[in-house]
Amino acid sequence: MDLIQVIERKKLGYALTAEEIACFVQAAADPDTPDYQLAALLMAIRLNGMDTVETAELTLAMARSGDMLAPRLDGIPVDKHSTGGVGDTTTLVLVPLVAACGGLVLKMSGRGLGHTGGTIDKMESIHGMRVELSENEVIDIVRRVGCCVAGQSGELAPADKRLYALRDVTSTVDSIPLIASSIMSKKLAGGAQGIVLDIKTGGGALMQTLEQSIALGRTMVDIGWQAGRRVAAMVTGMEEPLGSHVGNALEVKEAIDVLAGRTAGPLLDVSLMLGAQMLILGGQAGNEADASALLEQALRSGAGLHKLAEMIEAQGGDGWVTQDVSLLPQASHLIPVEAGIDGYLHHVDTQRVGLIAQRLGAGRLRKEDRIDPAVGLVMHKRIGQPVKKGEVLAVIHANHPARGEVAAKALLQALDIGEGAVPKAKLLYALINKDTTEVT
Repeated sequence: MDLIQVIERKKLGYALTAEEIACFVQAAADPDTPDYQLAALLMAIRLNGMDTVETAELTLAMARSGDMLAPRLDGIPVDKHSTGGVGDTTTLVLVPLVAACGGLVLKMSGRGLGHTGGTIDKMESIHGMRVELSENEVIDIVRRVGCCVAGQSGELAPADKRLYALRDVTSTVDSIPLIASSIMSKKLAGGAQGIVLDIKTGGGALMQTLEQSIALGRTMVDIGWQAGRRVAAMVTGMEEPLGSHVGNALEVKEAIDVLAGRTAGPLLDVSLMLGAQMLILGGQAGNEADASALLEQALRSGAGLHKLAEMIEAQGGDGWVTQDVSLLPQASHLIPVEAGIDGYLHHVDTQRVGLIAQRLGAGRLRKEDRIDPAVGLVMHKRIGQPVKKGEVLAVIHANHPARGEVAAKALLQALDIGEGAVPKAKLLYALINKDTTEVT
């Protein structure tokens, strides 16, 4: 079958057959296929959509485009995936916490996509850290340590690996069929039997309305159960950065601070909610109360921080970074962003915050761009908090002074200060299970 014919049919709005979808996936996995043909079909899908049958077929075809892991582990391997957010460092908090509670976490992660950060990029800011691991290495580390966070190998869903990179640079990121098939193909191929999904909603999320976010979660949960996996999804808020730190090394630092008990707040709260679902799916707890108690104990005892150091060392990194965060890359220029008036922080343009970090060098504008692990920003205020004129709202971390000054001005425009107190941003919007969708 000719890929041009498939592009033509989707361009005209037709539903693609299983054969046509297989042609598309085979073409994506073939390095000889030109990027521009794949990009054309991605845009056609973005504009004309896919129905539920097409989306399921695309997911399964991409999962089967490479190896399908079936790891033999003494327990139920679990995984977690976020649809992407700003300052979302939950993976580096909850993965070691869940492992410290006896869970087996086999985590396949991606790089930054659009204005959102990627866990693999964050982990590479740790000296010596290896994220491109073979399947055997990943399974061995999970057996020995209880958790491993690795990049998608060339053998796992190779079609998705190429399409994922192209979506980032062709403005086709925000498509439910493409997001759902990308995420679930990797989860199905990665071997996890229990999968917890964190669907972000709000201004800094890929899905900016609650309706879209619930639709995406429902689509992915249904695909997972149809494929024989236990899947749950939570819709969580992204009206402001989840953590206070935005940028690769900065987010690793914040995760370490959380696990060390030095920092609390929404990042920890969401990590504990997601971690509880992982322990339930993995069989370590029978309900949310028991799961939460296990996680709190692992946090208080320092077992979670110790497990993070173990995982870093097992992947070739310097585990001492968990005791000395100054070992992480640091920017040469720190530029404070000060409030011009008294008031309260009413609104944060979270997507703009993510784009500011991206343009500092924390993300990619082109597929071949290199990440600067040190740059980003640290927010000092959250929505609803009072602000005084001259008070520091955030600090820009830059390695180029001119870029830093531009970022500081842009960030000030992304923060809306007004009169009168406003409520803090909401964290949990919905919980989606096999047969229910509970809106909170």
